[in-house]
Order: sequence, then C-alpha cells, then structure tokens
Amino acid sequence: MKIISIINLKGGVAKTVSAINIAYTLVAVHGKRVLLIDNDKQGNTSKFFGLYDPYGIGLAELLTDKKVDVDNVILQTAYEGLDIITANMNLLRANKEILMDSVRPQQTRLRKKLKKVRDQYDYCIIDNAPDLNLTVVNALVATDDVLAPIKIDQFSFDGLNEILEQIDEVSEFNSGICFKGCFVTMYQRSSVNEQGTALLEQQGYPIFATRIRKTVKVDEMTFAGKPLLEYAKRSTACLDYVALVNEYLDM
Repeated sequence: MKIISIINLKGGVAKTVSAINIAYTLVAVHGKRVLLIDNDKQGNTSKFFGLYDPYGIGLAELLTDKKVDVDNVILQTAYEGLDIITANMNLLRANKEILMDSVRPQQTRLRKKLKKVRDQYDYCIIDNAPDLNLTVVNALVATDDVLAPIKIDQFSFDGLNEILEQIDEVSEFNSGICFKGCFVTMYQRSSVNEQGTALLEQQGYPIFATRIRKTVKVDEMTFAGKPLLEYAKRSTACLDYVALVNEYLDM
C-alpha cells in the first residue's frame, strides 16, 4: 500500500475535493483498492460520503486508544473498492492527548496502526487539515508521497516552504517520504495563473504539468455527494483529475 498525503497549510485550495477525486479515480479508472483517511476535524471528507458521525469512533480514537484497532474504524463507502477512516471534532482532543502522552511514541502511531491493512489496499489517500499538529505529523510520518494542491495566490505559496521544512523534520522518523510536487487547482487561463505557475517553477518547486481547471461542477459535486467521475464525467475538472492521476502513476 502506497500512502499519499494531500496537504497545504492554506485552506480553500481544494484539498478535500482533490483527495476524493484522486482516490475515486484510482478505484474507478485503474481498478485499485483505496483507503481514504479524513485527517481534518471538520470532517468534510466524511460528510461527503454520508459517513460523518460527531459521536462515532474514527481517526482520533485510532491514534489515542491502544485498544482501537484499524479494522474497528474502517468504513465502506457506497463505492466498491473505496473505504474510509472518518474524522470529527474529536481530533481536537486527540492532538492534546498525544501531546500530553509522554509514555507512548507520539509521531509513529498512525504508521504502526496502518501496517495491519497494508496488504488489503493498493493506495491510502490522506486528506490533511491545513495545520501542522500531531495528527498531521503522524500522517506525514506514515506517508510515502506528498502532493500539494495550490491555488495561484501568494498565501498558498507561503505555506510551501513550511511543508517542505516539516517533511525534512519528519524524515527523522520516515526517511522514505518524498515531496512529489504541487498541482494547480481552480486554474483559469489568465496572466496571473501563468505567471504564478512560472514563479513556482523558477523557485525550484516540482510541479505537475496537469492543472485542475475551475468549473462550477466541483461546487455542485459537493452538494451531490458524488465524485466527478460519477457526477460530471465530461467536466473539465474531471478530465483533469484523471490526467493528474495518470501523470502521478507514470512518474
């Protein structure tokens, strides 16, 4: 099982939309078995699949309770081959508990718990919060490849250095972690988008050639609760996510 973290320290850059569509594309187009992990206390990925439970057990309990096994928190989505570990506001408590627990290792808990299901899935996609708390650190320590969705504005750029610094820090626990690159979301053919993408390349950041074009279908899919391949398979963003996954797999 290859573990991919979707992360950017700025909100509103389509992290959750990207995690959902990348995961579903791997299932629907490439026939892969995928585990999707919601690592954001808002639980938007969990809500999208209709599996959000404010009182249910999920990622928070997996990281804090030794008795909770990964099999206890994996739920099936409506799509065969795509399972999920949900999140809720309990992640706030989990971060505090992990920080205060000096007895058990703090950074490697998720990696250890996921070992049990490594042979059950081809990919694990983690939708991370725009934060660098201990649940995100746990995700990065478990991660093979990091992908950063980025909207072309200065605020998104500012978070990239911090992500790379954090990747460098967690390499102490995970020497195999690799920053695969940024991919532009909400792309529109404009001078600011072209100049911003060129600036990213000039600064030495690896960047995917595929750009996810802006379309109202992305907003609509969040209300429909269906990935783009199910809701609007001819939309530009859907075609772009399929191309992005192909580009990633060809690396």
